[in-house]
Amino acid sequence: MKKNVGGLDKVLRLVIGLVIIALGILYQSWWGLIGIIPLLTGLINRCPLYLPFGISSCKVDLGAKK
Repeated sequence: MKKNVGGLDKVLRLVIGLVIIALGILYQSWWGLIGIIPLLTGLINRCPLYLPFGISSCKVDLGAKK
């Protein structure tokens, strides 16, 4: 699978996911489960919502072999 999440985008997803999960635990709410989505997309470096729009926050390596 091609990665489309990188750099600052990845860090923000991980932090936001952890904050949402922590708030869900703190307030004892099931809404904290929503934090799993940004957490997982940050961990696997892939966002399915980016695909239809052709968005990628990964750096382009111009010298990479295909």
